[in-house]
Amino acid sequence: MAAEKKPDEKKGGKVSYPIIGPESIMSKKKNGSTEQPVQAKIKWGCNRETAVKICCNNRHFAEHSGYWKETNFLKEVDKEKETIYYDPVTGKPLFIGPKGRTFKEFKQESDAHGWPSFRDAEVVWDNVRCLTNGECVSVDGTHLGHNLPDKKGN
Repeated sequence: MAAEKKPDEKKGGKVSYPIIGPESIMSKKKNGSTEQPVQAKIKWGCNRETAVKICCNNRHFAEHSGYWKETNFLKEVDKEKETIYYDPVTGKPLFIGPKGRTFKEFKQESDAHGWPSFRDAEVVWDNVRCLTNGECVSVDGTHLGHNLPDKKGN
């Protein structure tokens, strides 16, 4: 088993992002890649069956591009303050944002990618890892997406 980089491990005096986790995070468990099932009620009117399929029984795919705009997210999210985004399985915080940018900038970048797009400063690294193949996961095995760096970073 590969050793996991801990958030306090430094590279050249700085934490190196993304924090890489071992492939074993995604090993087969009771509910696909997670011990617990997706919570019965999830925010913004997201479809639970879709969440189960994508978050617990998937390693490579995502909900269709733009799905997030079909939920209640854009109607309900506070566009003036940071929002905490929680793991639909464990309820642990995964992302807090936007940080260092406006909600408008967050939305524009997310529109361009097709899915909500988070930056390193918005990731709760105690609960999130990236695997060497770029897959972004919770430390509890929830598939979150993929790290797709661009000219602005991770």
